[in-house]
Amino acid sequence: MAEKSITIIGAGISGLAAGCYGRMNGYRTTIFEQDARPGGLSTCWTRQGYRINGGLAFLGGSGPGVSAHQVWRELGVVPQVRMTDYEHLIIVEGEAGKTFYFYSDLDRLEQHMLELAPEDRGPISGFIRGARVLVKYGLPAEKAPELLTAADKIRILVKKFPLLRSVKKWGGVTHQAFAGRFKNPFLREAFYLSKALFSDDLPAVMYQMLAAWSHLKSAGYPEGGGLGLAQAIERRYLELGGGILYNARVKKVLTEQGRAVGLRLEDGSEHRSEHAVCASDLHAALFDLLEGRYLDGKTSDYFEKLPVGPAVLLISLGVRRTFEDLPKSALGIIYRLKKPIVIAGQKVETLRPMIYNFDPSAAPAGRTFLRVCLPVAYDYWLALRNSPDLYRAEKEKAAAAVIEALEQRFPGISSQVEMSDVATPLTFERYAGNWRASIIGWDGSTKTFMLPIKKTLPGLGNFWLAGQWVEPGGGIPSVALSGRNVIQLICHQDKKPFQKVAAI
Repeated sequence: MAEKSITIIGAGISGLAAGCYGRMNGYRTTIFEQDARPGGLSTCWTRQGYRINGGLAFLGGSGPGVSAHQVWRELGVVPQVRMTDYEHLIIVEGEAGKTFYFYSDLDRLEQHMLELAPEDRGPISGFIRGARVLVKYGLPAEKAPELLTAADKIRILVKKFPLLRSVKKWGGVTHQAFAGRFKNPFLREAFYLSKALFSDDLPAVMYQMLAAWSHLKSAGYPEGGGLGLAQAIERRYLELGGGILYNARVKKVLTEQGRAVGLRLEDGSEHRSEHAVCASDLHAALFDLLEGRYLDGKTSDYFEKLPVGPAVLLISLGVRRTFEDLPKSALGIIYRLKKPIVIAGQKVETLRPMIYNFDPSAAPAGRTFLRVCLPVAYDYWLALRNSPDLYRAEKEKAAAAVIEALEQRFPGISSQVEMSDVATPLTFERYAGNWRASIIGWDGSTKTFMLPIKKTLPGLGNFWLAGQWVEPGGGIPSVALSGRNVIQLICHQDKKPFQKVAAI
């Protein structure tokens, strides 16, 4: 019997994962990617001998103990890619020499927090207990949620009742609200700031999850950053016999009699298939590739009612300095500025440099790559799209302001900067195509946490959705699982058992 075929839009992590699992299950697969390389938002680029990590800060499931670890084995990431474990999730520096170290080890973290604020034993113990539940049980991920039977759900309820109870308890508590429970003013502010780029409405359970992964040494940094991760999965995909076309922008999803039957590219070529998977921007897929023809009220409401993740300004620097005295930290160091700065019309009062002193491949010998990622207003940059001189000047002003702010914490760094690169929301939009330049799709919030978004569209058969827009909250593991799950759904429809094979 001839292999059925799947065309896949996007060679980000979810698209590559869908391609790999498609091949494992006997489908002929072709991925179409608008860029010249894989990864989507999980990518890197080089400037003057420095490798700029454009997205990924840590990889959930990099080590055993987390359900995503098996997925990374199946996708050829571990143990093939070397991982670096962090000592801290983040470091928050306060006034008068006070520092909050969000240690990767939960015992050490609890002890440190109690030393800082013995009066806050209650909320500290509560947070740590919730993280320990996630260490012990972990989230189920073997089967696509849409395929869980009543018996499966009962089995999960029995085996993981403490997990479900803890997730329910903490899933409705925002990180901001939880930080407000601390009596100690320094710990209250430090814990709040430790959320970094995440929303104020981030559910506390998501931060507990990250703490649990760190404790298990399963939130490491893959050698080569986001692009190294994507290239490892690309190698696995090609070894499995998959096809991929770069610089191939999809213009339209072909439909006949209520079914997706392939894709048309910008160059006019058509590629027919039995199934089509969209692992790229959801808004573009619905309103451009499908011309708004397969929407219901609920799907349309997503774009009106759900919070969109932040657009960011990424300022990357290469410096003649090695920072040996700084510990390895997943989300960097955050500190309040003595003198606030203004970037893109917004006042910036804290700075969070991520210093890659643990990754010698990111910089020439004796140098260090560092980056500062700031949430900014997408519309501010959109207004500059047709004014190249103003756009360039705004980028230069932003880089100068950040270097000045870094000087407050690292005296002398201004004279050590030898490479500067600024990526704006328009940069991310151009290369990844994400709606309003969101770096995570829908924002991680109590409103979107565990929100089930259908992987199919009303009235359109054999068309499937994968990626961060249908997995609210973002995160690399969830998008890889999304690609895996959508192939499970295709196998289920085609009445064939789902197969997965770990790379050797």
